[in-house]
Amino acid sequence: MIRLIPRIISFDPRPIFGCLACKRNLSTTQNDDLFDSNILPRRAILYVPGNDQRKIDKALGTFKQIDSIVLDCEDGVAANNKNKARETIKKVMDQTSNADDRSKLWSKLSVRINSIQSNLACDDLRQILSASCVPRTILLPKVDSIEHIEKYFRSSIEANNKLIDKESDQIDLITYVESAIGLLDLRTICQFTMEQCQQNGFRFAGIIFGSDDFCADIGATRTDNGDEVLLARQQVVLIAKSFNLQAIDSVYINFKDLDGLKRQSENGSMMGFTGKQCIHPGQIPIIQEAFRPSAKKVQWATGLIEAFERAQKSGQGAFVYEGQMIDMPLLRQAYNILNLNQQIVQNE
Repeated sequence: MIRLIPRIISFDPRPIFGCLACKRNLSTTQNDDLFDSNILPRRAILYVPGNDQRKIDKALGTFKQIDSIVLDCEDGVAANNKNKARETIKKVMDQTSNADDRSKLWSKLSVRINSIQSNLACDDLRQILSASCVPRTILLPKVDSIEHIEKYFRSSIEANNKLIDKESDQIDLITYVESAIGLLDLRTICQFTMEQCQQNGFRFAGIIFGSDDFCADIGATRTDNGDEVLLARQQVVLIAKSFNLQAIDSVYINFKDLDGLKRQSENGSMMGFTGKQCIHPGQIPIIQEAFRPSAKKVQWATGLIEAFERAQKSGQGAFVYEGQMIDMPLLRQAYNILNLNQQIVQNE
C-alpha cells in the first residue's frame, strides 16, 4: 500500500476564508483545533481487562500495531477484581515511565474507569492518578448528565490536584453515550464538558457510542447490520463533529465475522466516525485499515493545499481545484486528512 507522508503546512487559512460558503463564524465555543496536527489517531481502540496481566503484556507487546490500548476497570472486570485492576494498571503506568519507547507507548495507553454512578470512579482515579506516569487518556463511561461530569472533575482534582492548569500533564478525556437520556442531552453535556476541561487542564477529545448499553436502555435488539442504532450513530457523529471531537463507533460483537466487521467499519468511516471499539486483537487490522485515509485521498488533499498556497501567493481568495470551487469546509477536510495520515505514519 502506498503511504504518503505529506508536508504539513502551518499557514492558518481561517482569517482569509472567514465565512466563505457556510457563512458562519468558526471561532465558536467549540474546540478551536480545526487544524490541530497533535490529535492522536484512535482508529481501533482495544479493551484489555485491567486485572489480567497476561493479556495486558500481550497487548503492550504489539502496541505498535494499534492506535489505542484501553486498560479497563469497568465492564471487562468482575466486581471482586476491581481493586486488583486498579493496582495492576497503576503498576503498568509506573513501568511505562522507564519503557524504551516511553513516549509512543504512553500516547497509546488509555484507562476506562468505572462510571460515576457506580461509586467506584473515585477509587479508580485515586489509584491510577497516583502513578508516576498518568494515563494519556481517561475514558468515562455512562455519562447521562452534566452532574456526572461535575463529579468526575471533582474526583480527579481530589485525586491529584497537580493536574490543574498543568499543560505538560494534560490528559485527554473521552466520554461515552450509552443511554437514551445521554443521547438526548449530548449537546449540553459536550458543551459543559468542554468548559470543564478548559478550566481544569484536561482536553476533551472524543465521544464513544456504547451500543450494547444503549440498546438495553431503549429495549432494542442488537443485530449485525445495526439498523436499530442507525439514528443514534448519526446523532453521535453530528454532535461530536459540531464540537470537533473524535467519534468512536460501537463494538462489532461477532468477532469471528471479519467480513461483517469490514462492512460495518467502512460504513462507520463513511458516516464520519473516526474510529471503532474492538474486543479482539484479530479485529485490529481490519478496523485500522477502514479508518485510514486512502492514498487517493492523501494525494487529493496534498494537491488541494498546494493549490491553496499558490492562490494565496497570487493574492486570490477563493480558487478552483479539480473543477471544484474550494471553500473553507473542503480546505478543512484536506488539512484533517493530511494531519491524520501524518499522525498514523508517525505512530507506526
